[in-house]
Amino acid sequence: MTFQLESPLATRYWSAVKTGTSKDMRDNWCVGYSSQYTVGVWAGNFSGAPMWNVTGVTGAAPVWVEIMNWLHRDGSSREPEAPQGVVCRDIEFSHSGRSRRECFIEGTETPVVQETAASVRIKIAYPASGTVIALDPDIPAAQQRLFLEAEPRDDRLRWVLDGEVLGSAGSLVLWIPKVGPHTLALRDETGRVLDSVVFQVRGRVNQLASK
Repeated sequence: MTFQLESPLATRYWSAVKTGTSKDMRDNWCVGYSSQYTVGVWAGNFSGAPMWNVTGVTGAAPVWVEIMNWLHRDGSSREPEAPQGVVCRDIEFSHSGRSRRECFIEGTETPVVQETAASVRIKIAYPASGTVIALDPDIPAAQQRLFLEAEPRDDRLRWVLDGEVLGSAGSLVLWIPKVGPHTLALRDETGRVLDSVVFQVRGRVNQLASK
């Protein structure tokens, strides 16, 4: 469902497939199999240079599905039976009432899964601590902005930059960057600091003189 029902990973026959993307999008791959074939595709630059916004599902996967479709043009692939010692059962989730089919090693199966509430960590999503931002000398300073984003967003939280309250963290805040080091904090209604980062803005000071 992450890639939607119509994607390079969706086949008209049974298959299992996995994609991967390396750090900095240097390269990507897609490996999958059916009851008859195993196909692996790598996409990248032989020089090792990173690709530009190309992931496993947009780079290698389209090639993978074309090969798989050609291999299965005259036949189909059937889902394999569970190996000996593995059983598949429908399980329910205690609080949500949802259910799904899972496979277990025989003797370990369970009909109900107890759900626990996940703890939510409130943090500054952007900028990250240690970020260095450079002003663009070709763009007027007043037209440059740095966005501040909290995760999760909450109207009850407040942005505090260098001791000055900027506003609510319930939505993106666009701030005109000022040259120098800065400390950004995320505070709750009581003033307690939930997260803080230190970042720096670099550029020519006289660029901001007209502001």
